[in-house]
Amino acid sequence: MTLPHLDTAAAESLLAFWRDAGVDACFEDAPVDRTHVAPPPAIKAVARATASIVATAHSGDAVAEARRLAAGADTLEALGAAITGFEGCPLRGMGAQQAVFCRGNPQAEVLVIGEGPGAEEDARGQPFVGKAGKLLDRMLAEAGLEGRVFITNTVFWRPPGNRTPTPAEQAVCAPFVERAFVLLKPKAVLLVGAAASKSVLGVDEGIMRLRGQWKEWRLAEGAVSAPALPTLHPAFLLRQPLAKRQVWADLLSLAARLQVDG
Repeated sequence: MTLPHLDTAAAESLLAFWRDAGVDACFEDAPVDRTHVAPPPAIKAVARATASIVATAHSGDAVAEARRLAAGADTLEALGAAITGFEGCPLRGMGAQQAVFCRGNPQAEVLVIGEGPGAEEDARGQPFVGKAGKLLDRMLAEAGLEGRVFITNTVFWRPPGNRTPTPAEQAVCAPFVERAFVLLKPKAVLLVGAAASKSVLGVDEGIMRLRGQWKEWRLAEGAVSAPALPTLHPAFLLRQPLAKRQVWADLLSLAARLQVDG
């Protein structure tokens, strides 16, 4: 490495200027403890791993409790009560007003699963009731699916700032989503948005690749399965109206699938 040329005369001139200006020592804005030594990277890595293990253990306990509560619910109404009483999801303590479980027909042919409640949903206690939800309702009605859907989300408490729920938050709520699937026994599942599609199907593909492609959602236990169709989230359509044609094609595919299945 080549060191820059040191202009001694310029350096002396600058030091003289500072001296004449009254500068006689150099200090930072705040005191610095020069005796403090940062821990080596290996120690930091161990600390991160330990914290991860602790968090995973707590998450595992919460998932086990969610499974126990979900398994004890014999109706969708009882499942809603179990969700309301569940305290294991960290989102519950992040400012959410209430649990937001479902709306729609409890004998529906289609289970619609979205991402998570927003501000309007958090206030009213029902999923998809804001602007995006109203758009979804209009599109479902135009496709002949009005009254034929049961709507829920991958998480039941509003994430702060309407952010996307994390995989860990979705995993804690997954036993309740799966129990709703078992109790409803729908003919088809509509997965709304990337977060819902990835969580339910257990994939990492982007929504633009997934949408419009029929998949199968099969639970490991109970031999319950149904065809599942990922599509774009209506909130995205509010920002990108031209994408409505893609969702419209997906809904027509869903309606046709129901007609064939009888």
